Amino acid sequence: MPANDLCSDEEVTQLVHAFYAKVRRDDRLGPIFNSEVEDWDHHLAKLVDFWSSILRGTGRYTGTPMQKHTALSHLDPALFQRWLALFDETIKQQANEAMGERAYAAAQRIAQSLWYGYQMNRNPDVLPTDLPQG
Repeated sequence: MPANDLCSDEEVTQLVHAFYAKVRRDDRLGPIFNSEVEDWDHHLAKLVDFWSSILRGTGRYTGTPMQKHTALSHLDPALFQRWLALFDETIKQQANEAMGERAYAAAQRIAQSLWYGYQMNRNPDVLPTDLPQG
């Protein structure tokens, strides 16, 4: 199925907004995100563009998420696992199952990539470890 037939922009927007509403309320992730994001409306629009690029192939996203994540302090595998757990919970609440499956597979790759990048930035002489399967 072509990427743009997988889901609509409205479905992507709903997924992103529902997910980050949970993230913002989460006791572990909320304080991190809420301290870093100054303008949630702007950030959500950028995240919709990011996920639209991934799920619909729109190419609307431009940015450097790796740099932003490696600049954070005190990240650990449990935070990435929590992010994935909330993402999984959110996609299971979406009507479009095909979108959810593709979105979760992408989220797993993104979390692993960000975790690798974070470790390599902190300790370039040590091989990064995989995120534990949660």
